[in-house]
Amino acid sequence: MKDQEVLERIRNGDETALQYLYKQHYRMMLRLVLKNSGTEEEAQDVFQDSLILFWQKVHQPDFQLTSKISTYLYSVCYNLWRKELEKKSRLSREEKDEAVTEDWDKQERIQIIHACINKLGTTCKKILQYYYFDELSMHDIAQVMGFSNADTAKTKKYKCKKELDELIKKHYKATDFLD
Repeated sequence: MKDQEVLERIRNGDETALQYLYKQHYRMMLRLVLKNSGTEEEAQDVFQDSLILFWQKVHQPDFQLTSKISTYLYSVCYNLWRKELEKKSRLSREEKDEAVTEDWDKQERIQIIHACINKLGTTCKKILQYYYFDELSMHDIAQVMGFSNADTAKTKKYKCKKELDELIKKHYKATDFLD
C-alpha cells in the first residue's frame, strides 16, 4: 500500500490501514525501544500510542503529511520513548535520592561530540543519531530517511561521519579526548 492510500483509508475509518502500518513498521519501532533500555511490552505500548496519535492527526482537517509515514511514525515513537525514559529517570532519581556518580570525562567527550553533531545539517544529524545512538541498520535508516536503498544510506553516513570528524579536529585538541 502506498502512503496516500493508507491516508485515504484512515480518513475513511478503515482500521485495516492501522493493521497494515503495525505489520510494516513494528519491527523497526521494537528495535528502537529495545536498543534504548526498553522491553518488548514497552515497545508495543509506545507504538500503539504512536498509531493512535497518527490516526487522530490524519483526521484533523489541517493535517498534511510532509514526510513518509514511516518517518512520521518513527519520530513520534522516538519522542514518546524519550519522554518515557525521562519520566523513568526522574522517578529513579527521586527513589535513590543520592548524588549521581558519573564519569565526567566521558560526559565531557559526549558533550563535545554532541556539540559538533549539532553543527551538522539536519540530514547528517538524523543519520548519525539513527546509526550510532538508536543503532538502526542501514536498511532501516534508508527506509526512515526515504533513501532508495541501504547503500545510499551507508554512503551518506560515511560522508556525515567524515564531516563530523573534521569538525571535531577543527574545534578540539586530541588531549580533550584523552583520559
